[in-house]
Amino acid sequence: MFAERLCLIVDDEPAAHYVLEKYIGQNPGLRLVHKCFNGFEAATYLRENPVDLMFLDIDMPEMTGLELLKQLDNPPKTILTTAYSEFALESYDFGVIDYLLKPIFYPRFEKAINRFFEMYPKSGKASDNRSHISVKVDSHFEDISFDDFLYAQSYGNYVKIFTPQKTWLATITTNELESNLPSDKFIRVHKSYIVSLQKIEGRDRETVTIKGEKIPVGITYRRELGERLR
Repeated sequence: MFAERLCLIVDDEPAAHYVLEKYIGQNPGLRLVHKCFNGFEAATYLRENPVDLMFLDIDMPEMTGLELLKQLDNPPKTILTTAYSEFALESYDFGVIDYLLKPIFYPRFEKAINRFFEMYPKSGKASDNRSHISVKVDSHFEDISFDDFLYAQSYGNYVKIFTPQKTWLATITTNELESNLPSDKFIRVHKSYIVSLQKIEGRDRETVTIKGEKIPVGITYRRELGERLR
């Protein structure tokens, strides 16, 4: 069972508050701590109060949901709620968890919540019993099996994830990816690389080999790698 998370609703429609409050109440892992009817109220509340997950409407008067995200230095994890699908692609530039189209039905809400719990466990580490990681690719999510995951490489504001079938360009930082991979299966070997321990075929002082590819091993990572491979 997941630890309880603090939730905030930001929407200018009372009916949306009613639906989301009802759905949050049906999930024992969530606790609604506040409701705001515009972006200014939300910005004020977030400056003084911790929030784990924000349900944010996009189309609000005076300040849109996306404008609120731009204004916040460290926004909480966010699930967007809107009646307008044309904002979907732009919204993923903000690293949102999911995008719910109104009217929102509980099965779709629950799917988004499960994705949030999966991506951001309370401990900050991915659950060891998971078989895959879910990452944003373009405007949708892809489930990448740990068995297929070879290694990952930093690529600007993205990460390339290499599998035998193809290479995925995911909207996630290397640090975020590392924190959401089980530490018994994966290891950081360089500031720009994370590798699957099971896929390492060979190793020398400065590199590891996976599927014939030489991957650099940073000086600060060598000792831990050596200990893990003993």
